Amino acid sequence: MEEHTSGNFENGVLPHLDAAYNLARWLTRNDRDAEDAVQEAYLRAFQYFGSFRGGDARNWLLKIVRNTCYTQLRNNPPQELATTFDEEIYSEKSVSMNPEKLLMRSGDCQLLRQALEELPMKFREVLVLRELEELSYREIAEVSNIPQGTVMSSLSRARARLRESLTSLLNKDVALEAAPS
Repeated sequence: MEEHTSGNFENGVLPHLDAAYNLARWLTRNDRDAEDAVQEAYLRAFQYFGSFRGGDARNWLLKIVRNTCYTQLRNNPPQELATTFDEEIYSEKSVSMNPEKLLMRSGDCQLLRQALEELPMKFREVLVLRELEELSYREIAEVSNIPQGTVMSSLSRARARLRESLTSLLNKDVALEAAPS
């Protein structure tokens, strides 16, 4: 029985390590904390895999990662923003990209990362799940334990805040470049 469960775990859950790390990294804003959260989440997922009743293993895992990150952040509030996140390593390889993804791959990706990092966690979370992990509204609602309507309104607010933050950061960059040396 354990071998059967272990094989299903390896096939169903292990392939989603990149998605798990991506979510954890954006929630914790720290590489080491993200690694710790993912490790803890995978241990929990393995421990409770026997009670998994099918469905989308990725969403099930992301829900565990999310809960683990929130618990970790509640028990150990971040002291400061940590290392720079290299989106190229952890992003989807999708050809069809929205403007946020295109900006992340362009020369202004540092500005986007900074703008995302400045968003409140609930906005970062829905944006990452939707735009980077490409979850549906229903799947985000399931992973985040919030109603689907709240997902849609949170995404709308998150995108508006992201645009405001990007505009502000871009204006600061332009002002710095225009300033006399």
